[in-house]
Amino acid sequence: MSNPASGLSVGRSLCYLIIAGVAWGTAGAAASLIFGASDLGPLALSFWRCAGGLVLLLAAVVLRPRRAATRVEPRRRRLVRIVGTGVGLAVFQTAYFAAVQATGLAVGTVVTLGAGPVLIALGARLTLGERLGFAGLAAVVGALAGLAVLVLGGESGTVRPAGIALALLSAAGYAAITLLTRRLGRDGGGADPITTTAWAFGIAAVLLLPMAAREGLAPQTAQTAQVLVLLVYVAAVPTALAYALYFAGAAVVRAATVSVVMLLEPVSAAVIAVVVLHERLSAATVAGALLLLVAVVGQAVAETRGAADARREAVVPV
Repeated sequence: MSNPASGLSVGRSLCYLIIAGVAWGTAGAAASLIFGASDLGPLALSFWRCAGGLVLLLAAVVLRPRRAATRVEPRRRRLVRIVGTGVGLAVFQTAYFAAVQATGLAVGTVVTLGAGPVLIALGARLTLGERLGFAGLAAVVGALAGLAVLVLGGESGTVRPAGIALALLSAAGYAAITLLTRRLGRDGGGADPITTTAWAFGIAAVLLLPMAAREGLAPQTAQTAQVLVLLVYVAAVPTALAYALYFAGAAVVRAATVSVVMLLEPVSAAVIAVVVLHERLSAATVAGALLLLVAVVGQAVAETRGAADARREAVVPV
């Protein structure tokens, strides 16, 4: 089963989302290395991430082979998609960094990533008419349990109301991006995910620039080459590549499934923390990662079966 606007099958879209989730998980490790080697702050890093992703995606648009003409998306619809996604990205990233600063990494992460699937599932039911179903509900519950064990297991966190509010705002921004992408993708419109993502990064970069400038845009470091390589990596892989794949896949796959599959991000981050940063592999890390993986696989299988059933129903003569 494929989306009429993008031509992507559900299976291919799930692959795109899996790659994006794993790539997003590498951003945290790269950011830790940047913070350790320079005085660059989180808002400045977020700005350079969006600005660098914008440059790379614009280059990709210019250099890629010309494709056959497709149906042009209406101007008003395209404006809603681009502005909505750009504002959502800025809110999602900025509120998350502020939540981590206010209430700590563990609590900020588990509230943001934990609230995301819940808000998306509710939003998809209310605005898109997508039913979660028993399998979907079990996957969401399992994913939330795995996330809580993975992030909070063995760590102490300080819960502060302001930090919780910021984390929920971040989750709302992420949910809004996912629901908007799914809504417009389901209704068609011929949007190009690379061009759309580039414009969204441009808007997010403009919104982040004033705050990033106050924090300091130019990193002070004795390891200039290392920091530059890491900045290029953050802009290229977990940003330009990952978000383009995410928006392409999220336009086809159900919103609730997207939210569960993207929880591969903390699994990827945990693996990298152990293998690359040599952090201790705890029982909580293993248990949480396994729960998340089971939830992701279960929801992916359910999504694929649902697409196959819909395809069979579509070809049954009446």
